[in-house]
Amino acid sequence: MQSLLTDFRINELVSSMERCHIAIVGDVMLDRYYRGTASRLSPEAPVPVVEIVEESEHLGGGANVAYNLSSLGVQASIFGVVGDDRSGEHLRLLLEGLGIESSGLIVQRGRTTTVKTRVIADGQHIVRADQETKERIGSQVQKNLLASLNEKIEQLDGLILQDYNKGVFSPEVIEQILSLALAHNIPTFVDPKFENFFAFKASTLFKPNRKETEDALQCRLTTLDDKLKAAHELKSRLRSRYVVLTLGSDGMILVGSDDDPVLVPTRSIQVADISGAGDTVIAILAAASSVGATMREAVELANHAAGIVCEQVGTVPVTRQMLVTMGSNVHA
Repeated sequence: MQSLLTDFRINELVSSMERCHIAIVGDVMLDRYYRGTASRLSPEAPVPVVEIVEESEHLGGGANVAYNLSSLGVQASIFGVVGDDRSGEHLRLLLEGLGIESSGLIVQRGRTTTVKTRVIADGQHIVRADQETKERIGSQVQKNLLASLNEKIEQLDGLILQDYNKGVFSPEVIEQILSLALAHNIPTFVDPKFENFFAFKASTLFKPNRKETEDALQCRLTTLDDKLKAAHELKSRLRSRYVVLTLGSDGMILVGSDDDPVLVPTRSIQVADISGAGDTVIAILAAASSVGATMREAVELANHAAGIVCEQVGTVPVTRQMLVTMGSNVHA
């Protein structure tokens, strides 16, 4: 497929992103990393002993989407729920340190902030341990979250709904958020998970991956025809203006309102870690389309940006410089 993105167009889009304001509502989490070396097995069990040399904490889930947007120069606001614990405090401090507006983070007493702890030895991912509460947030917390979003809605150029099935979203909350955005003519970009998959009706863009789509439609996406049929079925059932089906190494499929489906192949990359790639894609789709990119342009940009992120170890946001440099590499 011939790329529509010239170096000039990429620079034009990236330069415009600092003028838009996008909010993310959904599940937020903290990514904790322990990195070190492993040269021997434990005498207690057949597992490696990792000698830790570095500890770090990063934004995860919807917060990582906000990080990606902020790294692109976009004004980002986050709306979600954390627990009354130290991890929740750390998450808020990380957001504030990056200039991400976090007054929409609601604290629910007794809830555990989602933390994913990864141990990496000699560049290899050894284990991940999760701490989280998956129960739906309380009714008063729902009201506070929606009220906080309502206060900001008129300032927004786009709204991302980021679902990880960690309890923020329910069909009722989803309906209220999408109705609020529609009433204010704010485009909505949905990154779904299985539990609420078909509750996200009438969004501007719906972005599932292959596994989520296979689980939701109870089918296997093997051939190109399978994938095209699935994307069209999702668009019809969800009444979305666009569906972007992400397919990992097979690229992405864009199905829109008027044009023929577009298959955007992935570029050749050396995959180091896929963590956060989906967050990067939804951030780029929202940011690019909010500053005037056609959806095909936005999908091409997101597809290449995801490749950049997958070449890095850990949850790494795409930056403005990465996208500008990417333009030169794509057309070299």
